[in-house]
Amino acid sequence: MLLTVRAKNTLMKPVIAIVGRPNVGKSTLFNRLTKSRDALVADFPGLTRDRHYGNGRVGEREFICIDTGGFEPVAKTGILAEMAKQTKQAVAESDLIIFLVDGRLGLAPQDRVIAEFLRKTGRPVILAVNKTEGMPHSVVTADFHELALGEPEAISSAHGDGVRSLLEEALDQLQIPYPVPDEESVVDSGRPMKIAVVGRPNVGKSTFINTLIGEERVIAFDLPGTTRDAIEVPFERNGKPYILIDTAGLRRRGKVFEAIEKFSVVKTLQAINDANVVILMLDAQQDISEQDAHIAGYIVEAGRAMVVAVNKWDGIDTYVKERARVEIAQKLRFLDFANVHPISAKKGFGIKDLFKDVDKAYLAGMAKLSTPKLTRAMIDAVAHQQPKRVGRGRPKLRYAHQGGMNPPIVIIHGSALNGITDSYKRYLEGRFREIFDLRGTPLRIEFRTAANPYVKEEKPRRK
Repeated sequence: MLLTVRAKNTLMKPVIAIVGRPNVGKSTLFNRLTKSRDALVADFPGLTRDRHYGNGRVGEREFICIDTGGFEPVAKTGILAEMAKQTKQAVAESDLIIFLVDGRLGLAPQDRVIAEFLRKTGRPVILAVNKTEGMPHSVVTADFHELALGEPEAISSAHGDGVRSLLEEALDQLQIPYPVPDEESVVDSGRPMKIAVVGRPNVGKSTFINTLIGEERVIAFDLPGTTRDAIEVPFERNGKPYILIDTAGLRRRGKVFEAIEKFSVVKTLQAINDANVVILMLDAQQDISEQDAHIAGYIVEAGRAMVVAVNKWDGIDTYVKERARVEIAQKLRFLDFANVHPISAKKGFGIKDLFKDVDKAYLAGMAKLSTPKLTRAMIDAVAHQQPKRVGRGRPKLRYAHQGGMNPPIVIIHGSALNGITDSYKRYLEGRFREIFDLRGTPLRIEFRTAANPYVKEEKPRRK
């Protein structure tokens, strides 16, 4: 039967870009939406210049967020023009735009120029008036009706006021449905496993896929940037159905010049989120770079099961092999849950063992963990090593249960759990991983502190 190759275009996370003039609070809003500190924040205009990508969530609905630099649409030369290019590219990649303005400084002529540009794009736009904390919303948003972009939303990205309702409105406009838990939590043996192959340009991703299926299904060429879209390739191996997703190589943003290639970043992030297992491909003939670590960070953040493939292993001597092992252990030590396989995509060396661990990583990511066994494992872990004291007392861990799959989420209930240290959390992760054989998948632990029944609620005062 002829296998089809198609661009990935379904079940994607929506992409939301934050646009506005310099110093209106775009990076602060980005950090709040992604619950990170990835974007630099300071009271200094023009700090952000490149685009930043991150994963955001509102309730059960997820999206990809893009932070942009201060937008100067009329700039023709210099750094401002380059920043404007980055912003225009983010707008082209997005499904919806949040146009951020400064409520304290009021409407600026530049806001009118940006609004005119956004109207021409045809993208849905939500106008958000930032820095409105402590101010009457009807007054602070009044002038911005002039932009003719709908009802302005008053928010505070620094304090979080109005941010959730803003995002819910954005996702409602995009008609993003709420996920059905049963669809995600049940392992369907007949459904093909989706495997995304990611890495820097020219590490051998397309060659790897062609070797697997035994024919030239995707273009493999010794030139970085040959693959520019996420390509799905269905195939069978040992009677099991798979879908391989060949992605464009993620290079440093400063090295991306062609407009068409810039779309690849979003496509690759979406492919990672839609995959069941991700194969991170490294080049044994090159040093482990900061970009390799960034890509690995995307995968861990998405919570996907993972296997590391070190390609071109056959073309290096013993000294280089040992150096590669040391580099991976040092620079990618946060991937200690993932198995590492030296392979040769061109000759087919090591691929059989690699796929054994791909199957194991998938089963680990979709594992069902019973509440009695989880609780017993937690009690044994605490008996072996107790958490540190907090003040006069010590955190009490009472019981544990599973809160989700892909990645497995363990929810622990107890009292004073906000005193649990990160090191003790890592200790628990290691114990759970060992007991339940969760090799190849990230594991997340959440703590739920029970309310103290002896703390009386303050009665409302009589007027």
